[in-house]
Amino acid sequence: MNNGKILIVDDNKSVLSALEILLMSEIGEVKTLANPNRIPSLLKSGNFDLVLLDMNFSPGEKAGNEGLYWLNHIQEIDPEISVVMITAYGDVELAVKALKQGATDFVIKPWDNDKLLATLRSAYKLRLSRLEIKNLRQKEKALKNEINRENKSMVGTSPLLKNVMNIVRKVAGTDTNVLITGENGTGKELIAREIHRLSTRSEEVFICVDLGAVSETLFESELFGHKKGSFTGAHEDRTGIIETANRGTLFLDEIGNLSFPLQSKLLAAIQNREITKLGSTKPIHVDIRLVCATNMNLGQMVKEGKFREDLLYRINTIHIEVPPLRERGEDVLALADFFLKRFSNKYGKPGLQINENGKEKLMTYRWPGNIRELQHTIEKAVILSESNVLKTSDFTLKSVLSNEDERFLGTLEDMEKRMIIKIIEINRGNFTTVAKKLGITRQTLYNKIRRYRIGIS
Repeated sequence: MNNGKILIVDDNKSVLSALEILLMSEIGEVKTLANPNRIPSLLKSGNFDLVLLDMNFSPGEKAGNEGLYWLNHIQEIDPEISVVMITAYGDVELAVKALKQGATDFVIKPWDNDKLLATLRSAYKLRLSRLEIKNLRQKEKALKNEINRENKSMVGTSPLLKNVMNIVRKVAGTDTNVLITGENGTGKELIAREIHRLSTRSEEVFICVDLGAVSETLFESELFGHKKGSFTGAHEDRTGIIETANRGTLFLDEIGNLSFPLQSKLLAAIQNREITKLGSTKPIHVDIRLVCATNMNLGQMVKEGKFREDLLYRINTIHIEVPPLRERGEDVLALADFFLKRFSNKYGKPGLQINENGKEKLMTYRWPGNIRELQHTIEKAVILSESNVLKTSDFTLKSVLSNEDERFLGTLEDMEKRMIIKIIEINRGNFTTVAKKLGITRQTLYNKIRRYRIGIS
């Protein structure tokens, strides 16, 4: 206890002197106090490890209520401090009451020096353990915050996106399993992170696993963990991904890529909320929130015998379909502006803007790679830009039209009809915007709609 610090509180000055003489060679610093009313100020100004606290301070008092009062007050000031109670009245019931309220131990006057020192040493070790646990918890919290930190966010105000986010807010507060589907690059992981952020598990970890990148031979070891010596190369115990996600959210991306045999093993773990490490027979209970994602049609895969129907039911309590970027209208420009600001700051090119023709090009492109493709397009444009205004020539796109459009052979009128339909779809029936994009008046647009008999839903 050479580095320790103890506060002794007793109204008997002879007791204080005796304890000070006994402890001054055993502990780094000894502070005595006859008036308990000074306890709060001393604890707040000093960094005490131990308090040796008398249970009675008023003359004739034997109930110990004063000591219990100050015990509670000390714990409010410093929850990790070790408090040893001391009294001249050996009441077992009072000792049990003090221990239940958080006292570390109980000493009866007159004390045995060796026993008292042993008690204080144990209390000091407990104090150090509590401080270590507190430090570990702070580190764990900081680590979780770092793991969960995500600079990306869902950007846009389109009706389709609003509908998705409305579902997210409704399911986030529950522990129900969620399946997120959509094309590559639509932001499925962002939706999963938003579910975690809004959930009661937000202070715990969000663990993302790309099942398409996990080899079949290492699947069980990666997800369930293994014991030392369970297979060649298992030189030490390993905690699996599912156990790591305990109390948090487990996001299984590309679940459609999982082979049929491995689906059975995953299903068993999900159903029972238990895992068994390779080389062990002891099941481990896990408490996880499960979110899965895929760009595949799992229903069709079930019909073809490529995906277990019972696994689909298990992961598909709530289904969220993330819309492709081409169906989100003006969200394209909102996202473009979002990425433009990010990469302008990253590459030291503040003040960059996109001119109207550039915006037109971004709006009419179908974005087969969705948000991910838009992000890369804007980043490339920012890097190669030579002025503060990005023009159409700054954006390298595969084609304004889809492959189906490129293969289409027909008259100019046929092409015009298809273009009008496409622009209406992109802008979700906003005729004012459609007319502006096409460079015609609203009346001309109405005339063409009637002429080409374009149905408007």
